[in-house]
Amino acid sequence: MTPDLAFPAADARALVRLALDEDLGPRHVDVTTLSTIPAEQERTAHVVARAAGVIAGVPVVAEVFGAVADLIGCATPEVELLVADGTAVVRGDVVARVSGPVRAILIGERTMLNIVSRLSGVATHTRRWADRLDGTGAMVLDTRKTTPGMRHLEKYAVRAGGGTNKRMGLYDVAMIKDNHKIAAGGLAPAYAAVRRTFPEVDIQVEVTTVAEALEAYAAGARFIMCDNMSVALLGETVAALRAQDEPVEIEATGGLTLEIARDYALTGVDYLSVGGLTHSSPILDVALDLVDTGGGGGGGGGGGGGGGGGGGGGGGGGGGGGGGGGGGGGGGI
Repeated sequence: MTPDLAFPAADARALVRLALDEDLGPRHVDVTTLSTIPAEQERTAHVVARAAGVIAGVPVVAEVFGAVADLIGCATPEVELLVADGTAVVRGDVVARVSGPVRAILIGERTMLNIVSRLSGVATHTRRWADRLDGTGAMVLDTRKTTPGMRHLEKYAVRAGGGTNKRMGLYDVAMIKDNHKIAAGGLAPAYAAVRRTFPEVDIQVEVTTVAEALEAYAAGARFIMCDNMSVALLGETVAALRAQDEPVEIEATGGLTLEIARDYALTGVDYLSVGGLTHSSPILDVALDLVDTGGGGGGGGGGGGGGGGGGGGGGGGGGGGGGGGGGGGGGGI
């Protein structure tokens, strides 16, 4: 499990390039922007939170606009990050300031917002779980239920929100589940096979009853996942495992919600694993607004899209920086 907050820059770079290739097509052109915006026009834009939440992914802002500049052959916009990942924001907070060629800013806008909104949504949802478990001694874990190609970034967002990463993939931790037990002829044979084949790897075993938990312990497991248990059954299982001679890490998993999280945590488990941190988090609404530096009304930015945790597309960019924020967000870009 990984508690540090190191940004996965290589993954971000690869995702940004893939997203821009997808958006700009094989000729790398934005037919609207290249037709309507002079190459020499420069402006400043604010990346603005349109709802309260936790920010994650701000290094992507510079990554996107740098990549766009390389693709279209213009100067790289200057990016000033005003909020660190893991910071709680409110509606109107300016997260970053971008200055440079308007073409680059508008071409990169949607790609940047898609990624930052997604990662901030994961961080925001994770923070709710971490806050709910505060004081119980239990930590919230993520799972492998991530968006293909975004696993390291989404797990980074979980860390930014106060959660803890479980395994990163199939390669770093063994997890024996029902199908493995069936195919291997039982829990104990499955455990022995993994230990024999990969002597150094950590092994976690999923169980559904007290008896199976004790069987897993007897086989050698010291990380036991209690799947889809009631609070009462989980409490019995925890008590039985804590009575053994060696310490055991215990995880509750399956069917957990924020409403019942504390009840499960207070059984004495070490962890609650929640697939919804990454597969069901709504986005955080984030927008980009061109700043009105003259007297004539700045262009409205694109909102982070629907489904976010609150604030809709209205309202200009608030907070720091130059003159007033741009006009209302156009959600359709």
